[in-house]
Amino acid sequence: MSHVGVGPRAVMRSVAFLTAGVLAVPALAGCSSEDPSGKPLAAQDVAAAARARVADGGTLRWAVDSVPDTLNAFQSDADATTARVAQAVLPSLYRMDERGRPVRNPDYLESAKVVETEPKQVVVYKLNQQAVWSDGREIGAADFAAQWRALSGKDTAYWTARNAGYDRIEKIERGANDLEVKVTFDRPYADWKSLFTPLYPKEVTGTPDAFNDGARRGIEVTAGPFTVKKVDTKADEVVLTGNPRWWGEPAKLDKIVLRAVPRDERVSELVAGELDLAEIDPDTAEQVARAAAPRDAGTGTPLMGPDGTPAPGSGASALPGPQGGSAARALRSWAIANGSDEEAAEEEILAREKRRKAEAKAERRRKALSGFEVRKSLEPAYTQLALNGAEGPLADERVRRAVARALDREKLAEAVLKPLGLPAEPVGSHLALSGQPAYADGSGALGEQDAKEARALLADAGWVPGGPVKKSEDGEKAAGAEKSEDDEDGKKSDGGDEGTYIVGEDGKDGEGTDGKNKDDGEGGREEGEDTGGTDQESGERHSSGKNTAQGGAPGAYAPKGTAAPAGAAAAPVAKDGKALTLRFVLPSGPGSQALRTVADRISDMLEKIGIGTEITKVPDESYFKDHVASGEYDLALYSWPASAFPATDARPIYAKPVPAADGSLNVAQNYTRVGTDQVDQLFDQAMGTLDEGKARDLLRKADSRIWAAAGSVPLYQRPQLVAARENLANAGAFGFETPVYEDMGFLKKGARGAEASASPAR
Repeated sequence: MSHVGVGPRAVMRSVAFLTAGVLAVPALAGCSSEDPSGKPLAAQDVAAAARARVADGGTLRWAVDSVPDTLNAFQSDADATTARVAQAVLPSLYRMDERGRPVRNPDYLESAKVVETEPKQVVVYKLNQQAVWSDGREIGAADFAAQWRALSGKDTAYWTARNAGYDRIEKIERGANDLEVKVTFDRPYADWKSLFTPLYPKEVTGTPDAFNDGARRGIEVTAGPFTVKKVDTKADEVVLTGNPRWWGEPAKLDKIVLRAVPRDERVSELVAGELDLAEIDPDTAEQVARAAAPRDAGTGTPLMGPDGTPAPGSGASALPGPQGGSAARALRSWAIANGSDEEAAEEEILAREKRRKAEAKAERRRKALSGFEVRKSLEPAYTQLALNGAEGPLADERVRRAVARALDREKLAEAVLKPLGLPAEPVGSHLALSGQPAYADGSGALGEQDAKEARALLADAGWVPGGPVKKSEDGEKAAGAEKSEDDEDGKKSDGGDEGTYIVGEDGKDGEGTDGKNKDDGEGGREEGEDTGGTDQESGERHSSGKNTAQGGAPGAYAPKGTAAPAGAAAAPVAKDGKALTLRFVLPSGPGSQALRTVADRISDMLEKIGIGTEITKVPDESYFKDHVASGEYDLALYSWPASAFPATDARPIYAKPVPAADGSLNVAQNYTRVGTDQVDQLFDQAMGTLDEGKARDLLRKADSRIWAAAGSVPLYQRPQLVAARENLANAGAFGFETPVYEDMGFLKKGARGAEASASPAR
């Protein structure tokens, strides 16, 4: 379980850590007869089609975020494209199904089971009799053993990113025959199904040199429906072609080209006909949807507007007189006849011609996009609010809990997902998503949203509403994480002009004292509305019009007992002469609008309990490494992918940081620096039991304690929007399920009527 697009080796700094106290955990919903894991909130959307309807041949041009630096998925610089290539060309003993659960892959495994538990756990794998590497050699015990030795952690010459699970293996042997592999563990391991996926050939894992360098730019020996033809860094693409030794269902496509295309350039590439499949942002999805808007069935022209004129962007001309080459002459004659002089007529001609060209260009763009459709689901990943508990006000658990209880998570989910027509339910677990076995809503351990309780928690921690604020000699007046040198004087670390702003202190917000609550849509933008990078990025919508950090909140001086205006900010809380202001770090790139929308709403919610937020926007490339991973933030938004094996994959994310040999703090992937011994023990117990029901209960208890410690607050499952050619089958928004690469392809002519015939496979 790693951050999307970020390797597990991150820059870290030494931080002070305060442990969270032992908290009472309420009875879990899992004790009831109803399964709390529920169902996936959204199904996959891949235009599923039987293989008989899919044409043989063709090239799929698939946009990815990057050409990977390595094709070795077990190295620290592996990325999402590395994983995609591995799925297509290497054995996966287990795959994820539509509910995010591991299922045996029959192309490689006839069976796999625990055959002994005492004195030690023994698993026997029976391999598919036809399973061979692309060089003709049978897949066997030698490949399993080489991968175990490379990933066990015992030989430091191997540059590995992780060894979880492999470090519990005692030995690997040939079984009763060449098709059996016998794995003996020195300690029980519940997540044994997570191992050997992907499985690399011994040629890659057999020696440190081969492991470290041999599979970075290519994999010569593969065993999937596709093989790696080339990794072209100049053309920014990875080319996969069919594997002639593949024993399963033959691949429908001749070739898959994974092209690195920046997110903000994908709509142009779709229009140019250079892509067939691309994950896209909501703006691009809206353009694709508009292109598929209803047209006149007889003529194919856009339906007319209510005033009888062509629909906007239709390309139909409103010029008087005949069209084509005589349009300019007709307009000149018409203009002069209606009282315009010849110069004015010429200007009108130029203006109309400019508009006509723009409309023609828009129509060409629409026609190009009309061959695509938007396939949407929810990613197997969730976005969370991280609270840095290493130092500052958030080191106090009561303050973290106050922040968490101020949030209306349902409104935050709606702001992102409702405009996209996706289920807008907040995520209730840190360790799994709805539909997965370990899922249960553990948020009750923290408590529901309650501003009154949040303010009580702040008061208990000494943060007094409307308290005096002292200005120090250097102008410091807010409590929060200390800024780095690059952030002093409100400047961004990249020297850009976006800088920072403090909620409640910039005097530019329209909310003021009129009692209107922008979260309710009065006087503010609608939920999820795209501001085109203006209000969202300027940060001007938060201040109350008064310097609320000095105690000037609306209603602060009203007679005792007077009710505060609806939706008004609470009086800022202060302690020891400092107002409570938290530094909220966000990425500034074009693909992060949703995060900034959510951050705006979180800031509004915190303002209502007296907490200010200072928003700092930083370049995407430095956001995670230089701020989140290094602890230079109070609040941050980022995502974690779901895992079918949370006991193994989630432990480093929530484990209690421990001192390293050099005196620094080893936080692993726990970038909030919040952890407890109890959570660690529950993870260890879940990892060591082979009773699946018991393991689920232990994980749900661990999740409840993570909720109670309030180091992070899960918000919503991320949207997954994919533009796909209308005749492309078995590809799109995959949701939980692992893609089936051999089934992807373009529909045969006539499989979907005229549309399929008009878009032949390439």
